[in-house]
Amino acid sequence: MSYATVHSCTLAGIQALPVTVEIHIGGGLPGMSIVGLPQSAVRESKDRVKAAIQHMGLPFPQVRIIVNLAPADLPKRGGRFDLPIALGILQATGLLPGNCLDGLLVLGELGLTGQLRPVSGILPTAHALAGSRYSLYIPSANAEEALRSTRTRVHAVDSLQQAVAQLKRRRQEPLEPLTRSASRLREPAADAQALPDLSEVHGQHKARRALEIAAAGGHNLLFAGPPGTGKSMLASRLPGILPPMSEAEAMETASVASISHAGFDAGDWGSRPFRAPHHTSSGVALVGGGVHPMPGEISLAHHGVLFLDELAEFSRSVLDVLREPLETGLITVSRAARQAEFPSRFQLVAAMNPCPCGYYNDTRIRCACTPDTIQRYQSRVSGPLMDRIDLHVYLQRELNVAVQLSSGSECESSATVSKRVARAHAWQLARQGCRNALLSPGVLQRLGRHDRAARDMLASASTRLNLSLRAQHRLLRVARTVADLQGSQVVRCEHLAESLSYRRAPVFDAL
Repeated sequence: MSYATVHSCTLAGIQALPVTVEIHIGGGLPGMSIVGLPQSAVRESKDRVKAAIQHMGLPFPQVRIIVNLAPADLPKRGGRFDLPIALGILQATGLLPGNCLDGLLVLGELGLTGQLRPVSGILPTAHALAGSRYSLYIPSANAEEALRSTRTRVHAVDSLQQAVAQLKRRRQEPLEPLTRSASRLREPAADAQALPDLSEVHGQHKARRALEIAAAGGHNLLFAGPPGTGKSMLASRLPGILPPMSEAEAMETASVASISHAGFDAGDWGSRPFRAPHHTSSGVALVGGGVHPMPGEISLAHHGVLFLDELAEFSRSVLDVLREPLETGLITVSRAARQAEFPSRFQLVAAMNPCPCGYYNDTRIRCACTPDTIQRYQSRVSGPLMDRIDLHVYLQRELNVAVQLSSGSECESSATVSKRVARAHAWQLARQGCRNALLSPGVLQRLGRHDRAARDMLASASTRLNLSLRAQHRLLRVARTVADLQGSQVVRCEHLAESLSYRRAPVFDAL
């Protein structure tokens, strides 16, 4: 036959879009043309494909070959189309049976000797095929990643030679999909000691309590205070007390990692990401972008934590790009040629000094900054962004560490705190299906169940502190989490009072 069709796909964000690879072999001067909006790496496929077929000892057709990647208006990039193009050429020339590729979605990059190399974005592709009539036909190096989607049939090969041999025998020997046991799927090691433990933090009881509330409800958190008070140390302990991820959350997080430059790591499966970009990062680094849009730090922190240390050292314009994703949980990167959507449901944890020298409001060291300098420094964090942070904690210096250690008192470990967090998290999922930080105003009003004293306190505090409606809703969500940690079905006065203690405005006022 002089015509063949192979099914493949490309990615737009983490969405897998179908691509049909059409091969036509006809008369004319020998050569190969690839059409259908291919990028440079795709156009170079013709040389890799030709070398791989010739290395097998098979004749490469000395005629005109046209490869069409449909739909024509969808950009295609990367080496993922090497294998479908090679198999399509062999099918079109009669070296493979005409129906051997039925029901297969083929992806893979070829080496010059026919060896198959892994491609990015296999996990979202496998997830998109879950329950469909198509099976995934990919390089063996991608098999472990693809098998994370338990409802997808996966076939894997090491080389073009092996693929040709399998497909020739497909009518007599049907392809057997890989299983998780046969592929020796590695599970992440549950090593609690790999994460920093809360027991190493002495003192700062209010900050520890805020960290527990943030972990239980998924709330945004800001630590402010002089240098050396434990802001970064506390933030680094948050991963050790976060509730476990659901299967759907793990799949979404791993899908974002799969299309990133770092790629998918099986050891991170089921672990909430903790991203800590440097304060020199640009807005594009945070939200994503590029000529071919890639996920930024907020998407790589999806269902996890984005930690911004030295918050006021970030450019104000960079920080303000976080405002919309904090509300919507989604970022749309628009370019002239295309758009890409990336999920970005992250938990913001930030740390900063109250002034450039760091000692404004310190009880022991005098601040050397002028009022104008302090105001300019604090104004780098905009009011709307500060309004989206649920918990504001000002840290003061604690006693000498040696004195605390000599007292013999032991601080709670991450394992102890994580049990309370997991219990509160489970109650939230059973009650409303999401964490308290994601409650809509309507659901919050229906499920809040405040007693009359708490309602009166909220009305008084809203007037006295000039709280916006957004701040009031966030205040109620935090109070709901405090109640959950104490096992209370009703939000009482003491729960709301504790929530109010974390809404200090401005956060840098002396305690």
